[in-house]
Amino acid sequence: MLRYLTKRKILAALFILVICLSVVYGCFSGQKAFSSAPQLLTDPFLQLPTQSSVRVLWFTEFAGSKHNVAYGDNLQQTAVANTTKLSRTREDQESKVGNQKENGQVYKQPVSRDIWRHEAQVVGLTGLKRVSYRVTSVREDGKSISSNTFTLAPTPTPGTPLKILLTSDHQLKPMIAANLQKVVETVGKVDAVWLAGDTVNIADRASEWFDDNGGGAFFPCLQGRAKFERDVNGKKTSFLGGEIIQHAPMFTSIGNHEVMGRFGKGGSLGDEFNDAFPRPVAMKLYGEKSLKDNSYNTDTYEEIFTLPESKEGGESYYAVSFGDVRLVVLYATNMWRTPNMDAEARGKYRERDKDLQNPENWGYGQVIFEPIAKGSKQYNWLEKELNSPEFKQAKYKVVMFHHPPHSLGDNIVPAYTNPVQIIERDANRNVKTVRYKYPKKSDYLIRDVIPLLEAAKVQMVFYGHSHIWNRFLSQSGMHFLETSNVGNTYGAFLSGDKRSVPSGDKKDYAALGDPNGLEPVLPTIAPLPGKDGKPIPYIASNDMTAFSNFDTGMATVSSYRFDTSQPDSKVVKFDEFQLR
Repeated sequence: MLRYLTKRKILAALFILVICLSVVYGCFSGQKAFSSAPQLLTDPFLQLPTQSSVRVLWFTEFAGSKHNVAYGDNLQQTAVANTTKLSRTREDQESKVGNQKENGQVYKQPVSRDIWRHEAQVVGLTGLKRVSYRVTSVREDGKSISSNTFTLAPTPTPGTPLKILLTSDHQLKPMIAANLQKVVETVGKVDAVWLAGDTVNIADRASEWFDDNGGGAFFPCLQGRAKFERDVNGKKTSFLGGEIIQHAPMFTSIGNHEVMGRFGKGGSLGDEFNDAFPRPVAMKLYGEKSLKDNSYNTDTYEEIFTLPESKEGGESYYAVSFGDVRLVVLYATNMWRTPNMDAEARGKYRERDKDLQNPENWGYGQVIFEPIAKGSKQYNWLEKELNSPEFKQAKYKVVMFHHPPHSLGDNIVPAYTNPVQIIERDANRNVKTVRYKYPKKSDYLIRDVIPLLEAAKVQMVFYGHSHIWNRFLSQSGMHFLETSNVGNTYGAFLSGDKRSVPSGDKKDYAALGDPNGLEPVLPTIAPLPGKDGKPIPYIASNDMTAFSNFDTGMATVSSYRFDTSQPDSKVVKFDEFQLR
């Protein structure tokens, strides 16, 4: 009987507690409880300028009730933002964010992270006048947070002298913050940023974009809010990045690191990234339903940015006029695979021995994500664009994509072509080996795209991927610039060390030099010395970082270097060439 009464008292107490909580919940009209003041996950940044407008974007970790941009004289005008939630941003056991300093401390598997994107269109802009603006977000509990005040402008008219930052391959690498800080200190405010792919390492890992513990996440570095520390001889130096994209629109191309592989099939986000699967094979294995989830996608990349669009390619390839420049952006990148050829390598040239009987686990070599060969949808669009009045009338004609057509780096080998699969079987039809070849004569960029650009009198092709600085000049006078030694390098292969390539096939796989036949151009002002003291035509260093500036008023492309191992040293302009 006593136990029964005690149980009744407990139930009564629980009932009263539920009633009290319900009353409290009702009093706050369903508002979520917050323990700290609201914060913006990023500063605002600029996208998609037109002759009379520009988009302002920013991110928060709360949905909020009101988000707007105040702009104009005394910030008296207002643009209301449209809010959407990123659909695939997550953290996992390899994230370095919040309390997770080592793998698996907090996250044991991929976990969704709620991030909201706010975008407002500022309209009524005219001429060259820069306009002040500030963004404000109001949280569900009514508390608000505002950014600092920055400036924006519409797209510049022809004849306006511009400074355009050329960069790529950020990927949280160690020298990014220093590089972008020195851009601002050396060049000042730029008018636009061209980024030739590889913004982050794992596109769906939210912290790589916003708040990685290492201090070098993508947005903080480009907004002067990074906190990357470098230890030099026991002395710590902090680099903050540069306040750039708050004032200048950014145009990007898709690199291999913007592409995520099969969704939800790996134990980590890194596994997913490394699991891009060719769509024709996925169609046979899985059918058309959920084809994207069973092959690859660029969802997070496309949800984060608002870029110009083409009817055929959407944001993945497009063209845009900006001042005197017609910029053509292509989707030219493939799945990176290891060059290792041992039994455990799911690589460029072979499948792992343990996977041979299971095609669902094959990597299928360096899968090309978007066709660009002659006759493809992208090629036909490019051909049409190169014959458009906007392109033909532009003073400067520039093409940007990720994969290098000419380079001393490692990633230019093998050729940019679909892998040719070679399967050997035993007498019982069991698979013995799966190998891949890449005939150099079938390189789509060299065979199909570059002749098209040469004929259209493109002055410069800008790209990345190999994490070095080098440039080339074709016989017709077209410049090729790879300025991707921004954060780190994997080496240059002009002499001495050789690329890791299959033995006995020199025709298709060059171990040294540019496999596509151009000689690198020696920097015109201050080339670095090699080991023998002679000047070298590249920068491939994990201490020396490089960036380039396209000055449309002077028709020059200037490249600069900074030695991060000597934080007090000066930035050196080491190369300059002119677009004619």
